[in-house]
Amino acid sequence: MMEESKLDSKSKSKSKSIPNENLKFGERALSAGGAAFISAVIVNPLDVVKTRLQAQAAGVPYQGSCRLGCFDTTSTVVHDLRSTSSPGVCRITGSASVCSDNQYKGTIDVFYKIIRQEGFSRLWRGTNASLALAVPTVGIYMPCYDYFRNKMEGFTAEKSPTLTPYVPLVAGTIARSLACISCYPVELARTRMQAFKGTQRDVKLPGVWKTLVDVINPVKGSSNGQNYRMLWTGLGAQLARDVPFSAICWSILEHTRRSIFSFMGEEPRAGSIIGANFTAGFVAGAVAAAVTCPLDVAKTRRQIEKNRDRAMTMTTRQTLAEIWRDGGMRGMFSGAGARVGRAGPSVAIVVSFYEVVKYGLHNFHQQ
Repeated sequence: MMEESKLDSKSKSKSKSIPNENLKFGERALSAGGAAFISAVIVNPLDVVKTRLQAQAAGVPYQGSCRLGCFDTTSTVVHDLRSTSSPGVCRITGSASVCSDNQYKGTIDVFYKIIRQEGFSRLWRGTNASLALAVPTVGIYMPCYDYFRNKMEGFTAEKSPTLTPYVPLVAGTIARSLACISCYPVELARTRMQAFKGTQRDVKLPGVWKTLVDVINPVKGSSNGQNYRMLWTGLGAQLARDVPFSAICWSILEHTRRSIFSFMGEEPRAGSIIGANFTAGFVAGAVAAAVTCPLDVAKTRRQIEKNRDRAMTMTTRQTLAEIWRDGGMRGMFSGAGARVGRAGPSVAIVVSFYEVVKYGLHNFHQQ
């Protein structure tokens, strides 16, 4: 019994290697909001690239004379690529030379063509939406994760120590669900802003508010009560992506972080906190992003859908089946390189900044 209690107290001390029990929710939220601001600005270009690749796979045309269509083998009618009732063969229509020149071929190619055709600043398209989304979302997400993890670890350490390793998975799932539901309309606006490019280089594109208004009222004067449901289309796909992402991410991150601190064998300081959390966050974010990439493709496809009837009735399962039918395994992992390249640094920046600010605030309270 004594050995078990020692092991329990040892595992509990490891999980709280960075003391933060004196911090208020507001201070945690401020730390997380600052981390989200920095991360959103740095990784936004990769987010734009990922969304463009996934939108192209969904049938969004990026050149007026080159589009994707489905040909009925029994007639000359061209159907929308995303229509589930379209029989026949799907292929690019238009000039072959124009199509090959304007279709995105990969992550580097998207960077090159956005800079050449739209300007360097368009890589930060949707940054205002990213900031409007990331600051409150992470401001809710990280403090809630801390709160649920600490409460659950305290409970399981006393009642059922064998469940303690699963605490990060459950705490991350609950916290991410709360944050996702709270800020979803802004996420919808960001995806649409990044997916559709402007036709003219110097023309100002719609912002967050105008994008959301267009979602509600695609035709001027067509507003009705049902239209506001459009703001929440794709929420199921968003949760289907974010919940497993958070569960995988935190399970890997907590284990990796504790292993690094255990290997260092010293009292945590600012430098070691940044190093351990950045490394653990990078690995966890990259792995979780790669595993959940098909769900991210489904989320993007549902959010950019402009057919109101399809947007309201399509399910995540149907969307995944459609992606598999249209593109197979390659379609399921559209934009995977950009997504992994974005998620690794993003999680690393957010977690390391959040933890080192918490460490600084804790020392400030002690003094």
